[in-house]
Amino acid sequence: MNQRLCILATVTVSLFLGSVAVSAQALKPAPAAKTSNWVVGHTPDGQPDLQGTWTNATLIPLERKKELGAKEFYTEEEKAAMDAKPKKPIGSALVQHYDLAQFGLDRTQGKFATSLRTSLIMGPEGRMPPFTADGQKRIAAQTARIKGHEFDGPEFRNPGERCIVNNATGPPMMPSGYNNDLEIVQGPGYVAIIQEMIHDTRIIRLDGSPHISSDIRTWRGDSRGHWEGNTLVVDTTNFSDKVSFNRIPVSSNLHLIERFTRTGPETISYQFTMDDPQTWEKPWSAEIVMGPAPGQIFEYACHEANHSMENLLSSARNLEKEAAEGKK
Repeated sequence: MNQRLCILATVTVSLFLGSVAVSAQALKPAPAAKTSNWVVGHTPDGQPDLQGTWTNATLIPLERKKELGAKEFYTEEEKAAMDAKPKKPIGSALVQHYDLAQFGLDRTQGKFATSLRTSLIMGPEGRMPPFTADGQKRIAAQTARIKGHEFDGPEFRNPGERCIVNNATGPPMMPSGYNNDLEIVQGPGYVAIIQEMIHDTRIIRLDGSPHISSDIRTWRGDSRGHWEGNTLVVDTTNFSDKVSFNRIPVSSNLHLIERFTRTGPETISYQFTMDDPQTWEKPWSAEIVMGPAPGQIFEYACHEANHSMENLLSSARNLEKEAAEGKK
């Protein structure tokens, strides 16, 4: 691959990669801050109140470091010691001398909800379960399709770069390199989640209606929610076979369960379990602790300002022109 295009691709990808993965274990919430005097509020129609503007930004890694073994949580003392260390800028674009911090795009500049997790993966394994034979075949086919054609046209770029759908929107909703804000709005029979990244709004029905026909497949699937105590449980099916999770092509049989629980005045526990027997050998679960993001959600004009896509493809055409002229 041409070195100049590799640099451009690295810069682009660094702005879209999110991080999270998990193992199939019983859902175990992270230790929460003491909120003994706090009681969850309710909306006028009686729903536990999840409303507000939140962020799921995190520096917790996708998978647990191998040297930590089955250690799922740090102690308060270990966490305090880590927080006291100077934060290093994150992003492979730094290799290309881009100062992401100048634009507020470095993840160390964000505000993060406290979590003692050693990884977003839940359970003692702390790592993504192995892929099935079918999953490995699908990943290999995707790699082979793209290899050597990375800059042929937009259809060879990932959906996030193409402003179609982003990991941040999901579902499941994944932390991204930036723009990790989301707003939850509730009304009788519905919950809406407005995502800053690609400014998508996801509508979750609470009326007990069945999923749409299995003949209908969408990028974000079909979501149906219900309450279990103070927890909003969302069941999503009907995914398109074009959907990927962290660039991993999943199957259209993916079944996703999400759980939203208000755990304090400034925290929401967001847990999800992905069950796709055609991709992973077993289901897996993760938890992200979301904190407050005061302010409003701004439009993310992805298509209108997607200069990265234009620059990547126009640079490729210019390099091809230079190569052709050099042969003359």
